[in-house]
Amino acid sequence: MVSRASFSKSNTHLFFGFGFAFPLKRFSVSSKAFKSMAVLTVAPAVSISETFNKLRKRGQVLPQLSCLVSLFSYYNPILKHGIGKFMTIIKDAGVQGLVVPDVPLEETEILRMESNKNNIELVLLTTPTTPTDQMKSIVSASDGFVYLVSSVGVTGTRTNVSARVQTLLQDIKQATSKPVAVGFGISKPEHVKQVAEWGADGVIVGSALVKLLGEGKYPEEGLKELETFTKSLKAALI
Repeated sequence: MVSRASFSKSNTHLFFGFGFAFPLKRFSVSSKAFKSMAVLTVAPAVSISETFNKLRKRGQVLPQLSCLVSLFSYYNPILKHGIGKFMTIIKDAGVQGLVVPDVPLEETEILRMESNKNNIELVLLTTPTTPTDQMKSIVSASDGFVYLVSSVGVTGTRTNVSARVQTLLQDIKQATSKPVAVGFGISKPEHVKQVAEWGADGVIVGSALVKLLGEGKYPEEGLKELETFTKSLKAALI
């Protein structure tokens, strides 16, 4: 219901987050398409194969989506399943992209090789503390789009977007022609409009959407608020 209500347009990318034992950061990611949005949906603490089998067989989520679907996972669950097997599982479930935030670029070679075999885009992240040379290597290796983390620390709603994001966007745009999506602290249309004016091609929104769902008196109310809110954010990108 979340997906069909709020993520049915082709310029939207939905990321599912698998249940993590050690979440260094908790956030959701946007798409490889321009002017895109996304929400993090954390799966229950079951196996990856069971989670995606349920999503696929019940016909409640993945088969009914017209948007792109990707997975957010830390490296440990991937290693536990085996990288090749993991990629096969998520590909068979209809997943098209993957974000693994706790793996440094130098250790992504096998991940990139296996993701390419399965036509899965491995999206890489760059942050305000990433050295320029490293940033250039990251954006070159990233598939689909580049995920720019707007600030250091944990995700969550913030009052303002750091003005440094404008400079970071300019630096990334000089290094690549790939779309760049900004995340961490993006929680209202004003934020979206600001980063779009600075050159962002998409935004990454997670905490604000999860908060809306949790505040609803009943599920349908939360979903309706979610749909209205995401539409306002997408409108701010235009």
